[in-house]
Amino acid sequence: MAETTNGDARGASEQGAGEATNPQQFTIQKIYLKDSSVETPGAPEVFTQSWKPEARVELNTRRNTVGEGLYEVVLTVTVTATVEERTAYLCEVHQAGLFTVAGFESNATDQLLGAYCPGVLFPYAREAVSDLTGKAGFPPMTLSPVNFDALYARQRQREAASAESADDQETDNPG
Repeated sequence: MAETTNGDARGASEQGAGEATNPQQFTIQKIYLKDSSVETPGAPEVFTQSWKPEARVELNTRRNTVGEGLYEVVLTVTVTATVEERTAYLCEVHQAGLFTVAGFESNATDQLLGAYCPGVLFPYAREAVSDLTGKAGFPPMTLSPVNFDALYARQRQREAASAESADDQETDNPG
């Protein structure tokens, strides 16, 4: 009987030590299409013209705290295709996901939510854009891969430069 108790105590202490050494948790809870739309203001005339569009792609991300360590990240992809300066179509997809992020330092959490999670969502958004544009009667729009780590780093640099410039203005113009 004493062996079982010692074994259970040792197992519980080893489990506690394992949790203490690895408290970080990242889990994809759910990936879902939050919103999507496609507009074809140039139809039907656009279908009678030669198809040589210019496409503009915009990417935006936002995050919301849903609960303790639970975040919703939404990747918005907007594609505007024009032919001869007329809008052929406007396609917008809001691809979302619920992610558990716990036990990370704030910088690491910010990087996960700002770069890694949008990277996870992008293939789903890419597929939705392709499907919607194809169903709208156009050749399916296939988006190029995106380096979200580079976009995140660029955004951080802009924020740092903006904060530095604001600090300089406060120093130059004391109130």
